[in-house]
Amino acid sequence: MTINLFDDGAWLTLRPLSLTRPVADLRIGILTIAQKWEKYLGTGQAGFRTISYLAPKYVLAKDAGLFINGSVCPDQKLAEAVSGLNPGESLKKSDLIIAYKAEAGEIPEDAAIGLFTSKNYDAELIRISFPEDIFKYNDTELKKDFALLTKGRSSAKLSSTNTFIGDNIFAEEGSEAECSTFNSKNGPVYLGYNSQVWEGCHIRGSFALCDNSQIKMGAKIYGQTTIGPHSRVGGEINNAVIWGYSSKGHEGYLGNSVMGQWCNIGADSNNSNLKNNYAEVKLWDYSTEHFRKTGLQFCGLIMADHAKCGINTMFNTGTVAGVSANIFGAGFPRNFIPDFAWGGAHGFETYSLHKMFETTEKVYERRNMVFNQIEKDILTQIFEDTKTHRHF
Repeated sequence: MTINLFDDGAWLTLRPLSLTRPVADLRIGILTIAQKWEKYLGTGQAGFRTISYLAPKYVLAKDAGLFINGSVCPDQKLAEAVSGLNPGESLKKSDLIIAYKAEAGEIPEDAAIGLFTSKNYDAELIRISFPEDIFKYNDTELKKDFALLTKGRSSAKLSSTNTFIGDNIFAEEGSEAECSTFNSKNGPVYLGYNSQVWEGCHIRGSFALCDNSQIKMGAKIYGQTTIGPHSRVGGEINNAVIWGYSSKGHEGYLGNSVMGQWCNIGADSNNSNLKNNYAEVKLWDYSTEHFRKTGLQFCGLIMADHAKCGINTMFNTGTVAGVSANIFGAGFPRNFIPDFAWGGAHGFETYSLHKMFETTEKVYERRNMVFNQIEKDILTQIFEDTKTHRHF
């Protein structure tokens, strides 16, 4: 069976994190939402029904008949309900379309989907609608993914130089850890393939270190945290999700935050996750172009793909940094840093595409990857679409 994951209105409200990807490519827990569905349904690689400029990279599976909402995180019960759909049926929870099934190879228009026979889903589910939902629900999704990935399997052995508190830890083959402590009493600890935990680290679950990533010496990592693949981190991290190919390699605090791909945080940089007056945190909303109440007292940094900051950067509570924002200098920059902004508290200018591409090519080369024309076209479209936010 082949599936497609479609974007709905959540793609708009999840910007800037979704500007560079369909919603189903967001990582929450250990896996991306697409990978979760593939695991639960036992399918091959999923296709995507997404905005046109992302389609050359995130390709539609034209032979698929089953379409699933990419903002909905699966569990076993939901997966069974979705897989039980017949052609011409849809699965809904109130007004939310969870999934629909057409004939294989048929790609129905939105109006036609409204004519499908609707089946009601009355159980609870997790849906990702806003950027803060990523760290808000990360603990729940991490625990679900841990059970899904480790069921019926045995962990690889880790060095006896480590201290283990609790026994809810799973290490994939090739993972290494020395002289560190792992506390899994409050949640599982997962170490991916060829991951490394260097000496003197202290880690509390729930926690996931994904494939080919490293934690540097002396790091302090609290629960509800995910470090995606091919990343390197250090310092203090709490309830944060880093998607992959990113670095926070030095001292400094990152908490109640989301950090995209190809990002870098300079040494001794910190984010605030609690206002001095303990008030509710607001975040910039791309849909309304205003700050939106989150209902959260703890909310830190939302950093989109390719964003970077220099050493000693200080982020205010509830800061949103757009795609390829480049932040540096003394003082607190504004709470909304537009896409392709270059500067800091002293002021911003536009980070030109030409200069951004020069840097990104070097970043990709370090990972033995090619910054190809498809990636350039996506970023060019984002640059054009976000011009109205750059009032410099």
